[in-house]
Amino acid sequence: MPFNLTEPMDDRVYVVQVQSLFSSIAPSVVMSGIFILNVLAVYDKTAASSLLILGGVGCALNAWRIAVSVVFQRRTSSAALDRCEASRYEALFAVPYVSFAAVLGIFGFLVFRLADAELHMLTICIAVGYCAGVASTCGLRLPLAISSILLAIMPTVGAALMKANDTYATLAVVAIALIAGATRSMMVRSDEARAEIATRISSVTLARRDALTTLPNRLALGEYFTGRLALSAPDTKIAVHYLDLDGFKLVNDRHGHAAGDQLLLMVAARLKKTVRQTDMVARLGGDELAIVQFGLTDADEAYTLSWRVREAISQPYHIDQIKVAISTSIGTIVSTDRSSTLEALLHQADAELYQVKRARAQLRAGAMT
Repeated sequence: MPFNLTEPMDDRVYVVQVQSLFSSIAPSVVMSGIFILNVLAVYDKTAASSLLILGGVGCALNAWRIAVSVVFQRRTSSAALDRCEASRYEALFAVPYVSFAAVLGIFGFLVFRLADAELHMLTICIAVGYCAGVASTCGLRLPLAISSILLAIMPTVGAALMKANDTYATLAVVAIALIAGATRSMMVRSDEARAEIATRISSVTLARRDALTTLPNRLALGEYFTGRLALSAPDTKIAVHYLDLDGFKLVNDRHGHAAGDQLLLMVAARLKKTVRQTDMVARLGGDELAIVQFGLTDADEAYTLSWRVREAISQPYHIDQIKVAISTSIGTIVSTDRSSTLEALLHQADAELYQVKRARAQLRAGAMT
């Protein structure tokens, strides 16, 4: 899948890890069914209303967890998802997930305080099965996985030890050993997965970067636009800036293509420092670049960036002890139309750029007469 190329590698790896939490709801659905059967079996034998109520709370948390996965599955799969948004979605997922683990642990503790070995066997099997599901579903997010496993199994282990019975003590030791082994396996798997994800992202990044400037290319810009559009609030504005470097051809002709390449690298570096972290700068080809902004509440924000870009690019450059100066013409389009494609907005911004250059040429011609 495409990735947000504007973020550091560690952030992009984290985003993929969070996206894995929302990849499937099947384990949650299966666990919900098993837990309901367990609660009903316990109530059938004990008629304990407190356990039934606790089971109802667990079922509600499971339903909440499934609803979160269903509602946010599409949003979390977006290519434009950044670390801040991923962290928010992980929190939305973790609250019901960890809460259910705590309820399961309390439920197991209370069942083990009863004098019914059959219910003990059923409950410990379900707790261990749940822990295996956690390792499979959340193994890439170790803090979430380990905390959920400990909350789900340790109260039951504690209740088993409190019985002062050799069989139950053995059960507790076996459960602890399984937890330790699962934790170790998850840590190894997490390290391997991080390396694999980083390698995959690097490969994808190379295909979506401009070879010279390392800026995102048109393909990456299109993916960013599509993904960000799905995440942006409907009452915010989108800005597309189309840039053309005035004087770049003259630098190429006078000082050679090597100097021109160095100039493009310096321009790219300045643009990266000028835009917000959530904006994307891309090289479309030659000396043509584009900037896309989302989440604007006022059109003035776009024109303020346009002014800052012009100021940044117009500062002198020193290339191999040669001082050169260029400027830029910018066509800016601000839109609230969610049906507009990136290509359509780029076309409008390019047309606006043409008008800017034409007006400037007319002013120069007027000044010469």
